[in-house]
Amino acid sequence: MGPGNAELTSSLMTDLLRKAGGLAVIDGGLATELERHGADLNDPLWSAKCLLTSPHLVRRSEALLKKSVEIALEARDIYNGLCSDCVSDGAGDGRILKHRSILVAASVGSYGAYLADGSEYSGNYGDAMNLEYLKNFHRRRVQVLADSGADLIAFETVPNKLEAQAYAQLLEEENIKIPAWLSFNSKDGVNVVSGDSLLECVAIAEASKKVVAVGINCTPPRFIHDLILSMKKVTSKPILIYPNSGERYDADRKEWVVSSFS
Repeated sequence: MGPGNAELTSSLMTDLLRKAGGLAVIDGGLATELERHGADLNDPLWSAKCLLTSPHLVRRSEALLKKSVEIALEARDIYNGLCSDCVSDGAGDGRILKHRSILVAASVGSYGAYLADGSEYSGNYGDAMNLEYLKNFHRRRVQVLADSGADLIAFETVPNKLEAQAYAQLLEEENIKIPAWLSFNSKDGVNVVSGDSLLECVAIAEASKKVVAVGINCTPPRFIHDLILSMKKVTSKPILIYPNSGERYDADRKEWVVSSFS
């Protein structure tokens, strides 16, 4: 990536946050919305199961949750169009819509999510797992999403250092033109769920010119404040924090259960 592209990539989140006043909202959570409408996601396909069995639920959730890159881009265009209509049509319906900077992120889940055994919440991929295998597993999906029209790629629920390294190297090897962010999960407020040092994982994101932000998701709320302070010690990039109910995922029952702590 040449110097010009590097500057463009790094400015994407900086410009968004500047226009948003220093804070921007991450909007997602299709699976939560589908469950609220009665979907049973106890399946290896997770929320994708509904594309086969309950497409009406997916359609019901589309407007709110931007279930795919295409829907998200369409939603952004619709919103921007409504903003323009409000400005040009003085009569309107009394609504005042403010033009906002909106980025569309294409989400990439961890290898553990594919295994459907809860290992995205443990980071335990077995002793035989290696960097090349993980890169090849994710390679085609990253290529497709990079050309999907999204503004960036969101690598989410990264449970171990090895997968973070795989993502960072893939971005370089495939010369991905859009930037990315990495979001890790922690169960103790110090390390990622595999036991690898969170700070070492964040340092991988910090070292990559193609990664524009780093953060935390699927983590008990009581750890978030200290995790933010820790991450700030090793990164100058914007920090992402996802909302979390505080529930714990039971891999055997394949469902979320109430935790004794939040």
